[in-house]
Amino acid sequence: MVELPLTDMAIYLLAATRWTLLLAAIAFLGGGIGALLLLLLRYGRPKLGSRVLLLYVELFQGTPLLLQLFLVFFGLPLVGIDVSPLLAAGIALTLYASAFLAEIWRGCVDAIPRGQWDASGALGLNFLLQMRYVVLPQALRIAVAPTVGFLTQLVKATALSSIVGFEELTKAGQIVSNATFRPLLVYALVALIYFALCYPLTFCARLLERKLSQSR
Repeated sequence: MVELPLTDMAIYLLAATRWTLLLAAIAFLGGGIGALLLLLLRYGRPKLGSRVLLLYVELFQGTPLLLQLFLVFFGLPLVGIDVSPLLAAGIALTLYASAFLAEIWRGCVDAIPRGQWDASGALGLNFLLQMRYVVLPQALRIAVAPTVGFLTQLVKATALSSIVGFEELTKAGQIVSNATFRPLLVYALVALIYFALCYPLTFCARLLERKLSQSR
């Protein structure tokens, strides 16, 4: 048993928080790129894209994230690819995030009236120009609030990466708890830090939803 002052515990946990934020940022940016590519395929090649998007979303939304982490962390070395805990967690969370973001954004694009597509097509815009200048700017206003809401869930989902040995906030809390035998205090601090990270995002999502409804 190690005697650690409360301030030292808090400093150690806050230092580990930066890895939680880094992993969430990697997953969100990578998932956003993946979701955008899936959307372009979905609307650029409707027959093929619809099937690919449906299969992808069903696969990653229909299986536990923990299982996906295990498959990446233990599966890639079987084919000769060594991965660190950060890389394995980043890949798994990116695939997970891209499935959810693609479905969120698909709904937002579908909410754009068909007349917008027809009008932009009548002006001679090809598919990519329609998406860039007409459809996506309108869908973005609808997508902001649910996207920020999903980011909150993604920050909390990074806690599962501790299972594969990545030392983020939850893993750091486990280490301190095992060393000090004060799990209630330690995990209360961990929960408080997660709340401090997620509450501003939740508040922003609610504020954006309210502004969007008023603008409509």
